Amino acid sequence: MVANPKHSNPSIKGSSIAPLIELDRDSVLSLQVQLRTRILHLMQAGFLLADRKMPSTRKLSIELGISRNTVSLAYQYLIDDGHLYSKNRSGIFVAPGIKGQLTTRSNVAGEPAPEATSVAASHLRAQGQNFRQFRCPPDWHRYQYPFIEGRYDRSLFPVPEWREVSRLALGVKEVEQWSIGNDEADDEMLVDAIRASLLSRRGIEAGRDEILVTVGEQQGLHLITELFARENSKVVMEDPGLPELKELFSLNGSQVQQRAVDGEGLIIDTEFGRCDMIHVSPSRQRPSGVTMTLARRHALLEAADVADAIIIEDDFECEMNFLNSPLPSIYSLDTQGRVIYLSAISKVLDPGIRLGFMVAPREVIQAARQLRNLTTRRPSPNNQRAAAYFLTLGHYDTLLRRLTSVYETRLLALRDALNHYRPLTIAIPAVSGGTSYWVHGPEGLNVERLAKVAEARGILIEPASTYFADPRANQHIFRLGVTSIPSERIREGVERLSRIITDLCSIESSETHEGEDDHLSSREIEHTLTNVDLLYNTVYGEPCTITLRADGTMVGKAGYASEDRDVGRWWIEGDRWCRQWQNWAYGETSKFFVRMVEDRIFWVNDDGHDVDSAILGRH
Repeated sequence: MVANPKHSNPSIKGSSIAPLIELDRDSVLSLQVQLRTRILHLMQAGFLLADRKMPSTRKLSIELGISRNTVSLAYQYLIDDGHLYSKNRSGIFVAPGIKGQLTTRSNVAGEPAPEATSVAASHLRAQGQNFRQFRCPPDWHRYQYPFIEGRYDRSLFPVPEWREVSRLALGVKEVEQWSIGNDEADDEMLVDAIRASLLSRRGIEAGRDEILVTVGEQQGLHLITELFARENSKVVMEDPGLPELKELFSLNGSQVQQRAVDGEGLIIDTEFGRCDMIHVSPSRQRPSGVTMTLARRHALLEAADVADAIIIEDDFECEMNFLNSPLPSIYSLDTQGRVIYLSAISKVLDPGIRLGFMVAPREVIQAARQLRNLTTRRPSPNNQRAAAYFLTLGHYDTLLRRLTSVYETRLLALRDALNHYRPLTIAIPAVSGGTSYWVHGPEGLNVERLAKVAEARGILIEPASTYFADPRANQHIFRLGVTSIPSERIREGVERLSRIITDLCSIESSETHEGEDDHLSSREIEHTLTNVDLLYNTVYGEPCTITLRADGTMVGKAGYASEDRDVGRWWIEGDRWCRQWQNWAYGETSKFFVRMVEDRIFWVNDDGHDVDSAILGRH
């Protein structure tokens, strides 16, 4: 980093600039690019004045500890761009024409404002000042276990493919095409690619004039709130739902009602009442991950018809429905033109490319296009053309197949780890794919505190209370995502998180057993657990039956159709019951004390905590 000198003349009088240049070897930028930007900063800040001789490539490379070729290449780029110039046999010099300005604390971007309130600040609207939502640490990628939804590890981004389409989009003829268009029209090649490659998967037929490209998801939501929300408009949202969307509606004076979500999606009942707008995320409910059933989608359309309301279908998670066959979009079921459909080119591309799209009746698209033209105008035409090539060359299909495999592996790894380490104290909903689990912890768990303790130990989780209409009643819920963590780290991360939960929770007396009086003896274990069925539910709500045979073998069947099966063996060591599956529980040996309460068996660890339980059934 460049430091601010205390003397009034900032120009460098010594022969070395190395002390003012700091290079980060862990940066995503190459050393050569970093060196160029540092030298330019020194020029712009007034440290390197016009016609000053630069250090030789050999001298600067030695002082910075980098290769001479790196310095030579940086100098050459700066010469080509007119920032430096070369004199035969004299060296390299700073080019004239760059006016230096010493950067001071008063004009550094991001520095705190003075204590005194500015005139502009005094005119700010009051709304939005207390808006609360989860804020991910900017250096999340440096944490060992980042279970954060919507952040993507670098291995997922299709770098070679995006480089190819970016080069194609920057071809001379391509630039001529996308650079001469007006600020309103979107790239026709991209619009046609969206129709062919994306909308067809969702059963949607739309003309070019029924599609608008947006700067990511937030612009689409903002355009809708500006077009349709007004003072006292009644808006129905899911509970839990997106806090930023609730804030957008509230800023326009709308009355937001959050309605509960169950295992089938947004609950539609007789109290749905009159409303003007309904926002739903049917493919993957945001944030719980529940998929809305087909029956519930039809019921929603009927309720909207009665209320004469428009439906905002938020389908930004549609590409991640990989465990079951995808259901048709609500837009494709609509026959009255009351649904507005929002989605993205790709969630993995979205953080950097920021391209989404809206599908709606042409009158709505025309109004949205005019409103967009008043603010951001169209999204980057260069990015639009690159995205068009990304779709038409089949890179999107390749990416989707890869993501399906990666996310399915990660999500199942997370499910199995939660089922292994927290079977008694948490619950997760059954989902049809996606990239996260909505975790219900013990009632006494304070997730805000859990998140702080976990972060200090290298684990990032997302508290969920801000998604609810009543945050205080849902302080035991959090979200774990897999987009940012490789599968090989998931088990260890869940194990460590489990230990933190155990430490933080106040264990009830019925769950802690420090003495051995209530533990079954080896003889009692053998008598009780021979030729029996153990019945319980997994953390994701599916039934499981384990048959313990007299010969020491055991058979497990999980799922409503017993589709998940495994075999293993069980035995007794001292007063501990031991078991080992071939595949379940990572195929590892586990040993527990055993206690009984009526017809329920509890497995107890060495710390005296119940770790699992089952109903005892005889053959």
